[in-house]
Amino acid sequence: MATEEKQNAPQPAASHRSGVVAIVGRPNVGKSTLLNHLLGEKVAIVTPKPQTTRNRITGIKTTPGSQIVFLDTPGIHRARSLINRRMVDVAMNALHEVDGVLWLIDVRDGLRKEDADIAASLKNARATTLIALNKIDLIAKGKLLPLIAECVALLPEREIVPISALKGDNVPRLLELIEKLLPEGPRYYPEGEVTDQTERFLAAEIIREKIFLLTREEIPYATAVTIDEFTEKEEKHLIVIKATIHTEREAHKPILIGKKGSMLKEIGQRAREELEGILGCKIFLELFVRVDEGWTQDPHALGEMGL
Repeated sequence: MATEEKQNAPQPAASHRSGVVAIVGRPNVGKSTLLNHLLGEKVAIVTPKPQTTRNRITGIKTTPGSQIVFLDTPGIHRARSLINRRMVDVAMNALHEVDGVLWLIDVRDGLRKEDADIAASLKNARATTLIALNKIDLIAKGKLLPLIAECVALLPEREIVPISALKGDNVPRLLELIEKLLPEGPRYYPEGEVTDQTERFLAAEIIREKIFLLTREEIPYATAVTIDEFTEKEEKHLIVIKATIHTEREAHKPILIGKKGSMLKEIGQRAREELEGILGCKIFLELFVRVDEGWTQDPHALGEMGL
């Protein structure tokens, strides 16, 4: 009887875990793709070009037993220009503010000098580090073992998980390991919230993504986007967005505008269509192009752009 009563007694609730996890790695290893997959929706822009991510992007993953606040960081590389050094600083500073670090490696490239630099920084990091070997769908499985051995040599006694962020292979296992490294804690955000980025920030990022996808060479890296107006007209189920594309050279302006405005129109159309899908309403989007000579090397201008 006593045994039966014990079995029927209410069981204590499982402990809830919460914390902040930084996703770090070289440029173009798939950090933003992984974040979007983990969240089930797009909060970080993705392009085939390296160094697309400039700012720290927050993504919130809520499960029955945990809440993980992910920080998608700019790619860590040996930066020369001021803008790139600021981007690397954003990533490196995140290592000191988190409960866990997810180091993402592109298996196609193997380990490079930048990876050795990252490993050296992580050796003494306070946060627990997990290593994810990404893009396993693009190489033969036999090539993984030597890479795993190299990772073990650089950072011993860390969990290593081969994944495909694009296809989702092994991502559930990675999420389990991330949850386990978190401390006990409450939910900090309401269930269903996936980012703390503002809609204005999202609009600027989507426009910048289209510039990366549609223009070539140095132009994407010499441009930034600021939102001049973001007005919600609830009665019309409409948002009016006016944005400025800043470029650092006069020669870039006609390329961004295009013949008879064709390039600017294409950038605007693609951005508007995606924003309508994300925000669930009609968008009126107006774009302007302004030349700000040398803004990528100007500390004040970089500060205004969020760097």
